[in-house]
Formats: sequence, structure tokens, C-alpha cells
Amino acid sequence: MPRPRVILNMAMSVDGKIATVEGDSKLSCPEDLKRLHSLRSKVDAVMVGVGTVLKDNPSLTVRLTKGKNPIRVVVDSMASTPPDAKVLDSSAKTIIAVSRRAPKDRVEKLKKKADIMVVGDYLVDLPRLLEKLYERGIRKLLLEGGSTLNWSMLKERLVDELRITVCPVILGGEKAKSLVGGEGFRKVEEGLKLKLVRIKKVGGDLLLVYRPR
Repeated sequence: MPRPRVILNMAMSVDGKIATVEGDSKLSCPEDLKRLHSLRSKVDAVMVGVGTVLKDNPSLTVRLTKGKNPIRVVVDSMASTPPDAKVLDSSAKTIIAVSRRAPKDRVEKLKKKADIMVVGDYLVDLPRLLEKLYERGIRKLLLEGGSTLNWSMLKERLVDELRITVCPVILGGEKAKSLVGGEGFRKVEEGLKLKLVRIKKVGGDLLLVYRPR
């Protein structure tokens, strides 16, 4: 079944962290933030996990450049998105993907502000979700994390391009979130192999563009 082209875009420290141990994720320089907003304006939808919504409360709109706001997609198996989250404001359309075990009262509350997609029994079925998004006309999707959703998408081989900004700072912290979380691959040979296709300096940051082999 066809699915949207998926671009994973994230900023990380030199040591691979996307946030500090206290959750501060303000890593990108102004030039890189403008690049991100320009990228948002050129895709049909932007997708995050519910953990990102709960931690950062992003609006996921285009603000630093001219362009349309993409459709916002939240992967939220248990319908935990707060009804007052910025991602549910009126600035853009929002789709929340939930599983069949999501509490019905939470789902009903979210239905007042977003389109609900039920895909998966225990967790959101990501391949099926992408198929349903394609059926709705979404051809290019920007994945903005966090680390748990990044892992699930990469493990399922659902990412077509990675745009990783390396910021000149080291954060450390065993419990600080890294670019990809989840259970991880057990052996290097099992990992997702990438091909470096472009390197670009963006302000004081370094943008690395990869594609899966």
C-alpha cells in the first residue's frame, strides 16, 4: 500500500541528545529554526508522539517564514493529549491517532477539537496510519519525534530521509533523551544503514542529510 514520503528532522547535541536531563530541548540556532519552519511549510503534515506534546506543548505551525500550516498528526495510543494543548488550537487541522484501548471518555473530549483515527489494538499501528494518511491526500510528512516515535518509525523502515542538525554543545546525562529511544537493535549489523547525501553549515550548526540504504 502507498504511504507518504517521510522526512525525519531533529536537532541534537554533539553527544546525540535531543534534550537535557530536565527536558530543555532548545538546541537549534535561529538559522536552523527558520530552516525547520520553511520545511514545515513545504510538507502536507507534521507528526509527533504524544510525549512531545506533553513535554514541549508545541504548536507545530509555520511562524518564522511565510507559508501554509501543515496538518498536525499526534501519535497517541491512549488519547492522553490534553484538551488545551497548543496542537489542538484553531490555527491548523489536527489528527490524533489512537488505539482501540484508548479510554472512550478521553477520545470523546478530543473529538471536539481534532479528527480521531483509530488504528491498532494495543498501540497505534504506524504502517496502517501512514496508509490512512495517504488516503487523505498526505503525500509528504515531516516527523519531528520524539525519541520513542523516532525509534518506532525507523524500526519499521518508514523513514525515507533524515535531516539531523548537530548543535555545538555536549549535554550528557544517562537519562537525557537521545535522537532515537526504544529498545534498540541488539547488534550493529541489525541497525538501519544510512547513506550520507549532503552536509551543510546552518548558522553555527551542522546539517547532515541521510537516506536509508
